[in-house]
Amino acid sequence: MQKKKLVVLTGAGISAESGLKTFRDSDGLWEGYHVEEVATPRAWKKDPERVLQFYNLRRKNILDARPNAAHTGLAALEKDFDVHIITQNIDDLHERAGSSNVLHLHGQILKMRSEKDERLVYDITGDINMGDLAEDGAQLRPHIVWFEEPVPMIENAIAVTQTAAYFVIVGTSLVVYPAAGLLNYAPSGIPKFIIDKKIPYTSSLHDITVIEKPATEGVKQLATLLKNLAAG
Repeated sequence: MQKKKLVVLTGAGISAESGLKTFRDSDGLWEGYHVEEVATPRAWKKDPERVLQFYNLRRKNILDARPNAAHTGLAALEKDFDVHIITQNIDDLHERAGSSNVLHLHGQILKMRSEKDERLVYDITGDINMGDLAEDGAQLRPHIVWFEEPVPMIENAIAVTQTAAYFVIVGTSLVVYPAAGLLNYAPSGIPKFIIDKKIPYTSSLHDITVIEKPATEGVKQLATLLKNLAAG
């Protein structure tokens, strides 16, 4: 029997329990930096060394982190469902937990690319330094979609969402667009769920099952609800 397609949009909240800071904490800082200082094309132009330093540190943090029960719980759902993860996260914790289909909307910290040609992408686990060049002779930068940059994978994400039989949101504040708009592309009438320790406000919530818990607990509850739905 063909497995039903389960599409899951994940945000920083799912990796928070692995010790990775969420993008915007209450003080508006990210790892002690204002977002504008390290995650925009303007920041890169003004002080590329600082931006590289910031992402080199984040890369180390991510390599030291481990997938948590929410990551492994979503991977385990592949036994019963055709699971597609769309993540706003730049970490690789979904992959390490065993998820097979992961689409990274905002790039990946373990990749780097030419600052001129975004098709020239390479794997990286160490540091990127000033003077490290791509094969086109341009400086290498993190393969991250910064604020004020287009999100090239959004069309693929929309296409996946439009074919969902179930749609789930885990650990995202639903304020970063275009990712937050994916909810509007999920087919009407399908079961939808949102898991977060603090459920974000959205006008589309009227037909969604709300699970107001941390990701690890919420994904466990989700698995039970989905199995009951599938059995019913």
